[in-house]
Parts: sequence; structure tokens; C-alpha cells
Amino acid sequence: MHPIGIFGGTFDPIHYGHLRSAFELLQALRLSEVRFMPAGDPPHRDVTIASPEQRLKMVRAAIGQQPGFNVDDRELRRAGPSYSVDTLAELRAEMPDRSLCLILGMDAFLGLPKWHRWQDILKLAHLVVAHRPGWRAPTMGPLGELLVDGGTGRVDDLHEAKAGRIFIHAVTQLEISSTEVRNLIASGRDPRYLMPDAVRDLIQQSACYTRTK
Repeated sequence: MHPIGIFGGTFDPIHYGHLRSAFELLQALRLSEVRFMPAGDPPHRDVTIASPEQRLKMVRAAIGQQPGFNVDDRELRRAGPSYSVDTLAELRAEMPDRSLCLILGMDAFLGLPKWHRWQDILKLAHLVVAHRPGWRAPTMGPLGELLVDGGTGRVDDLHEAKAGRIFIHAVTQLEISSTEVRNLIASGRDPRYLMPDAVRDLIQQSACYTRTK
């Protein structure tokens, strides 16, 4: 059984930067699937703009029929802050013998020590850090220690153990951010080619990012 990738985020909105990174990791790490997991109440972010229902629809529209891409809406259904450690504990209880890989961007990884019960996360899953080519991993502090103890450059380690390893992988970084996409739409410009047309259509229909006067 190949590992499952867990890709959380607000996805407000989802765009090609998210999708390309997930696709490259699906292939490079030989994952059985990547589960896109929209956050219900993200503890480390400002309030979301689109509603949970709108964000879920956009994610479903974005992944379309791509084999290996799936949506998991448990954080939207769960009350309270969307802590990754709680989500991983649920998944581990459901799949006690499965390798789980929590996919993080570079910024999220560098902020990991601020996460709720962050030291328990590696007991539940591997960490897969998607980063820009040329970026150097921390060598000091808690993250440096974490990498000394659990860092690996072998994809097979993610398959042979259920949790506990940190794998850093360079992905194609598309210079797209959800914040910039929202600002672009609010200014009356068209987000075409920054996201799948199906997502663009939902945004235009709902006017969820249109600035009210």
C-alpha cells in the first residue's frame, strides 16, 4: 500500500500553484493519492473570504477527474480550530498501518514550532516539505534538530515506515498566491490561466471575491 498525501490549506481560492505541487509530489513520491483537505477554521490564518461550502466546491472543481486527487472535507465538518494534529490522529485511527505524508510548503514548515502540539505530528505522519529549488534546510534550532533525527532523502523511507521522517523535495514554484488572486479579482480583473476554468466559473458565478462598495 503506497503512502497517502495529505494536503491541507484554506484554498481560498485553489489555484495552479497548489495543483502543480500536488501533482509533482504524487508522481515523485509514488503516493497512492493526494487528499486535498480544506481547513474549516484555520488557526494560523486570517478569516477566510469564501464560505466553507464555496471553497469545497472550488477544490472539487479543480481536481476534476485527475487520478489520484481526492477531497476530504472532515475539517469543514468538524467544529473548532482545524488543527493538523487532530486531523492526523483521526486518519491514523482509521488507517493504523498506512503511511501518511503531510504535505507542507516551505513557509509552513519554518513556522511548524508554532503549531498546536507540533511535536506530536511526526508520531502520526511523515512531513513532506515542498520548496523552491536552491532553498537550504534549517541547520539549527528545533527544526534543525528535527531534520538531524528524521530527515531523509530516500522516497522508500516514506513507504517503509508509517510516520516520523521528513522529506524535502523541490517542486516547480508557480508565483501565484491566493491573496494576490483575491486582490486581482476584487480589482475587477480576470483570473483566467491562474486556475482551472471550472474554478474561475464558480468564482464568477458566486462573486465571492468581488469587492463590495
